[in-house]
Amino acid sequence: MTATAPLVKICGLTRTEDIVFAQEAGADYVGMVLSKGFGRSVPEGAARAMVAGVTARRVAVTVDESAETSAVLGRSIDASVIQLHGGESVDTARALRALGSWSIWKAIRARSVEDVRRVVEEFGETIDGILVEGWRDGAIGGAGLTLELHPREVGGLLPSSLTFILAGGLRPDSVGGAVARFAPDVVDVSSGIEREPGLKDPALVEAFMQAARTATAVRRTTPGIEGTRDQHP
Repeated sequence: MTATAPLVKICGLTRTEDIVFAQEAGADYVGMVLSKGFGRSVPEGAARAMVAGVTARRVAVTVDESAETSAVLGRSIDASVIQLHGGESVDTARALRALGSWSIWKAIRARSVEDVRRVVEEFGETIDGILVEGWRDGAIGGAGLTLELHPREVGGLLPSSLTFILAGGLRPDSVGGAVARFAPDVVDVSSGIEREPGLKDPALVEAFMQAARTATAVRRTTPGIEGTRDQHP
């Protein structure tokens, strides 16, 4: 067990200037929704241009795509991580594993601790990280849904070999408490630092980074945060 601050992922990025600012503010990961049809979706070609010169780890968020399509989208931004944010099967994750050296994170919109247990049991040997957020019928992500599960129950299910990413409802004024309760390896924020959907507020970004960097918790033995198969800088 170690007492450390989590890494930070800023997600739902839709503009070059927001990506650049996130990196300058110290974000460890920058995430873009590359599947079509969502409020923060970014077209593949535009995404490639937006991350040119970015050195923060890039996360390609895909939703219910085939392994082949997720791989194409991941390659378009030279992703360090592909985040599966829909109802993908373990077969899809396994096929995606064979298509590149990226890490794979599987997102869970958790109604109960059994949702977490199921994904750990089904995907645990195939993926590198589990992102856990709150649940609401019809919500995919970026809706600010706070995780309502008991921290000990969640933590007791997550092996130290998997990176634990906490998302949903995080803001500058709430991330410290969330870190203390859940002890994640990575905190993921999108709507909590926006002035309107898809547009990040620089002051909120800086405030979130400061709060996250000073938040600590006694955590599990830290795994290889980038994922054991992540070969990107």
